[in-house]
Formats: sequence, C-alpha cells, structure tokens
Amino acid sequence: MRMRIGILGTGTLAAALGEGWALAGHELAVAGRTSARAQELADRLGPRARAVTPRQAVADRDAVLLAVLLAVSWQGAEDMLRSAGAADGSLAGTALIDPTNAVEHGVGVLLTGPGEAMAQRIARLCPGAHVVKAFHMFPSDHWTRSRASGKPPVTVAMCGDDPRALHVVGELVRDLGAAPAVLGSLDRVRQLEEVAGFTIGLAFAGTDPNSAIPRLSSAAA
Repeated sequence: MRMRIGILGTGTLAAALGEGWALAGHELAVAGRTSARAQELADRLGPRARAVTPRQAVADRDAVLLAVLLAVSWQGAEDMLRSAGAADGSLAGTALIDPTNAVEHGVGVLLTGPGEAMAQRIARLCPGAHVVKAFHMFPSDHWTRSRASGKPPVTVAMCGDDPRALHVVGELVRDLGAAPAVLGSLDRVRQLEEVAGFTIGLAFAGTDPNSAIPRLSSAAA
C-alpha cells in the first residue's frame, strides 16, 4: 500500500528513513526549518519527494515523521510543531511517528520530568494526533547500512494508543525490512524511552549494550 508521508525535519534520520520509504514507492513531503534544506533533502530522495512548508507536510498525510533531535534542542521540536499548526489540530487523526531521544548526550539520562515521556509531551502539543513511538532505538546509519549489507531484520519496538496508527507505522517498519512489535499504549512509552537511554549510556561508556541484554526466547516468562 502506497502512503503519503510527511517528514518534519531534514537531518540524518529523516534522510535514512525517507530513502527507504521512497524506494518502497511512498510519496514524501519534506519540510525543514528552511526551505533550502527541505529542497536539498527532497532532491536527494528523488522524484517521489517534494519540498513543502511544515503545514503542507502534515496536510492529508497517512503518517508524519517528526525527525527533530530533541537531545540537542527541545525548543527546535516545539517550533517545528508550531510551524506545522499542531496546536490548531492540523495533525488530528494522523499517525505521528516520534523517533526522538530526549537524553543527555553521552550519558543517556532522560531530560523529561519524573514519570514523563517525550512521546506523551509531543501528544499534548498535537491535539488529536495519534502518536506512535518508533525508530528511536537504532542510529540513522543502521537503516542505510542494513539495506546494503543484507543483515537479518531487526525489531522496531513501538508504543501507541490508536490501533490504526500502529498498523500504519507497522507497515512502514516492514517497508524498511524490519519487524514491528507493539509494547503497549503510550502509558508504557517512558519504559521504551528508558531502554534507549540505557543503551546509549552503555555505548558511550564503551560497553556493547548487546552484551548486557540476556538473549531470551519469545516464550520465556
């Protein structure tokens, strides 16, 4: 199924996921903080992508990718959502993918308040949007390397409240050669974000995170 996907952001993750989705035949609308950056990424992604304004990127989309590095600047993400008219309900009914990691660089400690998750904060800024946490566990270059290397598929853990939005994002995960796995609703999303912080902290400390996670079968209790 071909989808219309809006991408808010022009960084490395936006480019990596956008490339995979363009190859899968989806239509991409790319918006950035400047029209020049949006045009540059759209040109790179090919004929299925076009540069638009943030408001145009979220209009009549099946899914919208929020690709802003919150660990660098939460204000940047808030500004992007404001530019897209999120507070006015422009994302209502849309699957909004949140791949952000609001963590302290090199440490992995979450920058959100006690008990707060970034995906829930984004949901509050976007009334009516169906936020799905996904794509935050792997660095952007994984998605470009995996297509070239033919490595076994990875699992993309997700959280979200809306079944249709989870289905839409799950299909986009499969289009990248990965397998979707729903952990639960947004009530559990902080747990998923903590896993990313844990992984990032170990990696920057010089420890392979894979060595710290037991390999259990899916049937293990």
